[in-house]
Amino acid sequence: MKSRTYTLRIGSLTRELPLFEVTPGLSIAVLNILGDVELAQAAAAELAPRLAAHRPQVLVTPEAKSIPLAHVLAAQLRLPYVVLRKTYKSYMGAALSATTTSITMGREQTLYLDEKDRQLLAGASAALIDDVVSTGSTLVAMHEVVERAGGQVVCEAAICTEGDQASWKHVIALAHLPLFKAEQN
Repeated sequence: MKSRTYTLRIGSLTRELPLFEVTPGLSIAVLNILGDVELAQAAAAELAPRLAAHRPQVLVTPEAKSIPLAHVLAAQLRLPYVVLRKTYKSYMGAALSATTTSITMGREQTLYLDEKDRQLLAGASAALIDDVVSTGSTLVAMHEVVERAGGQVVCEAAICTEGDQASWKHVIALAHLPLFKAEQN
């Protein structure tokens, strides 16, 4: 039996995203850009000019799936980027943190800003970068960390938004992923 997928188009690229059940009767299309250099580059090429219009001084992304996108964007825009880690390590010093609940993890998690990266955000304009914005809880936590570090968020960007499309009009995105409800017999 063939797995159900959703077709995603970014520029001239097409990807078949597998559907994954996150709660009984509700599935999402899973976008995983880890290892997909071609997709990260294509998405960054389309997002970079839209981000540049907001004049960010630093990019901020959560660990882990959006790191390739942030890296390519940073190279194209010639900006530094900061990764908010999901586990605290002692070498991170006096880290700032905020808590979020991820739809894919299904549990609470904490985002940590390494002490060494705080200076990049102090007084800086920041662009928040994620692969998919679904519930918005990760963006809320990212906003909190940036503001506590003394930065200001000037825009939010993702490859895709998901769920209620009207909720994400302010997010710079290349596509919208629908939610998939179980078929009724």
